[in-house]
Amino acid sequence: MKTIFVVDDSDTNLSKAEDVLGDYYNVMTIPSGAKLFSLLDKIEPHLILLDIEMPGMGGFEVLTMLKAQQAQRKFPNIPVIFLTGLRDAETEARGFEEGVVDFITKPFSPPVLLNRVQQQISVNELIKERTAQLEKAHRNLIFILADIVESRDEGTGGHIERTVRYITLLVKAMIAQGVYADELLQWDLDMIPACAILHDIGKIGISDLVLNKDCQLTPAEFDDMKSHALNGARIIDKIIERNGEDEFLYNAKLFAEYHHENWDGSGYPHGLKGTKIPLHGRIMAIADVYDALISARPYKESFSDEKAVSIILEGVGKRFDPMIVTVFHSIRHKFKQVRLDLEAIASGGDKNDA
Repeated sequence: MKTIFVVDDSDTNLSKAEDVLGDYYNVMTIPSGAKLFSLLDKIEPHLILLDIEMPGMGGFEVLTMLKAQQAQRKFPNIPVIFLTGLRDAETEARGFEEGVVDFITKPFSPPVLLNRVQQQISVNELIKERTAQLEKAHRNLIFILADIVESRDEGTGGHIERTVRYITLLVKAMIAQGVYADELLQWDLDMIPACAILHDIGKIGISDLVLNKDCQLTPAEFDDMKSHALNGARIIDKIIERNGEDEFLYNAKLFAEYHHENWDGSGYPHGLKGTKIPLHGRIMAIADVYDALISARPYKESFSDEKAVSIILEGVGKRFDPMIVTVFHSIRHKFKQVRLDLEAIASGGDKNDA
């Protein structure tokens, strides 16, 4: 059953709205704007009915705060219908300009209230469905692009799939162990690990001769290789400019731009230090380096899992966030199993035999 918030300082209006809508929706009555935001931290409604004229925080002020927090990705975009006795042209114009989807005049009649709510819920569901279809097609194109980039780098076959799995394991363990859990619980955990597929998209602009060189890079070549982090961010920015920003691209850019920053400030492209590095970059750094260490490259043999773990532990406080490394160390056996499972699948064997 879909949830509707009704925000009004009048007990009569709250009771009437609940009577009209209660047989069809889970109706939650809220007497003030302040209590609305307190409840939004716990429950996501499908629609908000919001009174304009309330003491303390009025409807327009609530709407402004709601849109600001949606822009910061604290809350999803929730359709808002204004409940009001003010139906002058100026109020309507301002409301629509600031993002309300409809007005319902008070005192409202039960059939009008129910019809408007049902209509808006249906429209919003249709929009979500169409948006999901477009996003699926969009992301499929992005997966193909990432695969093209990986296929150019002879030493990174399977790197994308492994790092996505590592990130998934690491994020779940961090939440379970209370490490940056408050921030991580704001993430869409079903989506964000997949955003990491574009972390190396900037390599599309690097020469094949540099990407696949079988010996140490010259300083100039290394500078060229380092440019892939900013190049990746710029490429994703161009996609956003053409298609509009969505949560997938927003997070993909953070993985691409910051996964080579170092905890001690010695990394690139910005030389950020400590928690000034976005959490995406600090998590990706461990997954990326671990996979690079256990993988054979044109210029090196693969390291054992034990050696890779040892090198990462040596980088605590230098390359890596100490708290995230602690979590990584506690689940290192799961990282190893990811590699074994994917190797078994690639060789046509049963992963359970690995």
